[in-house]
Amino acid sequence: MRRPRRFNRRLPPSAHKGKPGAPYVASGPRKKQEAIMSLRFLDLARPSRQHWLGYLLLLPAVALVALIIVYPLFVSLDLSFQKIGMATLSAPRKPFTLENYHKLFASPDFWNSCWVTIKLVVVVSAACFAVGLGTALLVNNRFKGRTLARLFVALPWAVPEVIAVVIFAWIFDSSFGLMNWLFIKLGITSQMINWFSEPTAAFWVVAITMIWKGYPFVSIMTLAGLQSIPEDFYNAAKVDGANAFQRFWYITIPVLMPVLGVTSVLVVLWVFRDFSIIKVLTDGGPLKATQTLSIMTYDQAFGFFNMGYASAIGIVTLVLCVVASLLMLGRKSQAMY
Repeated sequence: MRRPRRFNRRLPPSAHKGKPGAPYVASGPRKKQEAIMSLRFLDLARPSRQHWLGYLLLLPAVALVALIIVYPLFVSLDLSFQKIGMATLSAPRKPFTLENYHKLFASPDFWNSCWVTIKLVVVVSAACFAVGLGTALLVNNRFKGRTLARLFVALPWAVPEVIAVVIFAWIFDSSFGLMNWLFIKLGITSQMINWFSEPTAAFWVVAITMIWKGYPFVSIMTLAGLQSIPEDFYNAAKVDGANAFQRFWYITIPVLMPVLGVTSVLVVLWVFRDFSIIKVLTDGGPLKATQTLSIMTYDQAFGFFNMGYASAIGIVTLVLCVVASLLMLGRKSQAMY
């Protein structure tokens, strides 16, 4: 049995015609096939210099990410196993201890912060998707003034969070607020409501502010997905007799699932980590009714200077965010396939 020929980087001498170094000219189907296989072998034998150049160009960005994200993460993980404060931050380290985590999981404040965070994530995410999807469907239609309507839809996303907090602090002010004036005029209440002194009212003030700030992002992402759907899908559905709801449920939603899945993960992570709206608006009060995990982390780190305890809260928050993201991405994959 004839052994298969091995193809090396150098072509066989019989492949050259004329003078040495002349280019290879295939004279038959077999030699042509051998030349093609030789070229493939040359391409796959070792990475080209362009591949190494790409890795070299990526190296500064990778180093920057490692410096800004990875290194602080490992420092926080190290601090979470230390009983350390601001004054002893530069002191010699003691052996690792799980005291911070034992104290954390036994603390009622931690479980209260988890409950407040979960409530905010559910309420704000659901409302952002309802309002964002509705406004995206509205401004996707052709009507006079559509460009101006799209501008107003995206305007809250462009407003800085501190400015948004100042606006809603004035709207819900107990003495001169627009909401109290409106409620009295409509006969809903006969006296001023102190929105920031009642735990339930303060929670809903924070939720409404975050919804107003976050729904434009959902609207913009959904609008981009809507504009990528071909009109032929809807025209074919109309020919088959599908009504508006059927076209929305069987065409729009399935096509938008990849966009909605990624957007949902980003919105949930934004609500999880949001700090400035709650800090400026209520500072976690009253009676810790709006104290999320991010507010609790800040208070322990820079209010009580418990750096190790605050690092433990931050690590637990990171784990919760990763688990929530993986669950949501898994559901998105199942919905797509």
